[in-house]
Amino acid sequence: MGEQKPASGPDLANGIALAELADGAKMLGHVGDDAVLLARVADEIFAIGASCTHYGGPLAEGVIDGDTVRCPWHHACFSLRNGDALRAPALNPLPCWKVERRGDRVFVTEKLERDPLAPTYPTPARAGAQRIVIVGAGAAGTAAAEMLRRCGFVGPVTVVDAEEGSPYDRPNLSKDYLAGNAPEEWIPIRPPGFYDEHRIDIVRGRATRLDVAGRKLEVEAQAPIAFDALLLATGAEPVRLPIPGAELPHVHLLRSLADSRAIIAAADSARKAVVIGGSFIGLEVAASLRTRGLDVHVVAPEPVPLARVMGPELGGFIRKLHEEKGVVFHLERKPARVAVKHVILDDGTTLDADLVVIGVGVKPRLALAEEAGLTMDRGVSVNEFLETSAPGIWAAGDIARWPDPHTRERIRVEHWVVAQRMGQTAARNMLGARERFDHVPFFWSAHYDVSINYVGHAEAWDALRVDGSAENRDVAVRFESKGKLLALATIFRDEESLKTEIAMERAVDGR
Repeated sequence: MGEQKPASGPDLANGIALAELADGAKMLGHVGDDAVLLARVADEIFAIGASCTHYGGPLAEGVIDGDTVRCPWHHACFSLRNGDALRAPALNPLPCWKVERRGDRVFVTEKLERDPLAPTYPTPARAGAQRIVIVGAGAAGTAAAEMLRRCGFVGPVTVVDAEEGSPYDRPNLSKDYLAGNAPEEWIPIRPPGFYDEHRIDIVRGRATRLDVAGRKLEVEAQAPIAFDALLLATGAEPVRLPIPGAELPHVHLLRSLADSRAIIAAADSARKAVVIGGSFIGLEVAASLRTRGLDVHVVAPEPVPLARVMGPELGGFIRKLHEEKGVVFHLERKPARVAVKHVILDDGTTLDADLVVIGVGVKPRLALAEEAGLTMDRGVSVNEFLETSAPGIWAAGDIARWPDPHTRERIRVEHWVVAQRMGQTAARNMLGARERFDHVPFFWSAHYDVSINYVGHAEAWDALRVDGSAENRDVAVRFESKGKLLALATIFRDEESLKTEIAMERAVDGR
């Protein structure tokens, strides 16, 4: 996904002097038309593709950590040794090249590529895990299914999901896809035939009952599916406002690909839009609709949008950024009702609207887990290995509440990258790995030409430290509690964001 950058830098096939590449350094070059990243770790030299396989982020601007490189944009991590995608959001490996040392020069030679699901992880031994079922084809479920094959698991893998067209790249639905900047071919996670090729069976239907004792999953209009191990990755659904007129045809929610397509179709003939909700989704929708040329008004109950998550500095900047693009805010206001061509606010203000999008948050889909009798804790309660109260059943993604070693609290996070990484960890644990989920949460939010990266998790803080200026598109905001860093939000400080993520990981590991 994303565009391949044109080749630049030295022609590495012709060689470079070893002295040009210091230990821990990296160099952008090319071999033919391929952009190649050359990196040195002690006496070893590695050559891999220079663009992240997620959205094409420039790895030359990333951070080398041991024998890995991390993408500056969305924090994917790759092995320098074999190009393997070690952590989401990247799922595809990077191409690699052989490196030869001839005297005091280094030459990059033969290109090596492989199947993205070729086994690269050792398969832990787990007695009885012959049939694995995954409920949900979103971020967690899809990443888990792929990881099972990357671990060399050869048994049946069944993914149950009612939505036609899944899995797809959900974060893009409110960003570039909705804005008209991302083509349709970017949206599917995998090309046609990919899952059949790798023997991942996607069953279309709604899971209606989980029989824990009988080890069966009941699916609407399908025969029950037996399993030895099961992953719940049912995700979340948008909150619906109980106000008059919310059911009118020009009122939309945004969660699915069908939702995004419906908003795009409506935007083609609309002139005035009202977005209800100052959430990340709501404001990304506002930015996308402005990009499409609509007049956009945002209604939100907060005095500063996103301040509860981002703090007043970034919240105020995001508001100003949208206002500079022509968005009109109605803050500390709520909708009272929606009419055919209007939205009426709680103070009587009437806003013209031939398109309304409600973006006031999501709620986890918990019914299946609750009815199965699993332990709940404002979500599905899981242990550090992501296993539920029922042995052999795991949960990941938006529904899972887990013991976070960074905050030392039990948290539930609704982020795409976190869900993918949870799915990958759960898959390895379903095969017996006993791997603790200790990833630092990460998400990004895009508004026009500004992307905000956020590492960590801060539901509350007692100190907020700002370095730089959001107005100048160069800022880092630290969220601290009792002197401890909980989270860092940055604009165009990718290296600082990555290094903070690494430091937070090492603090937990005790390194």
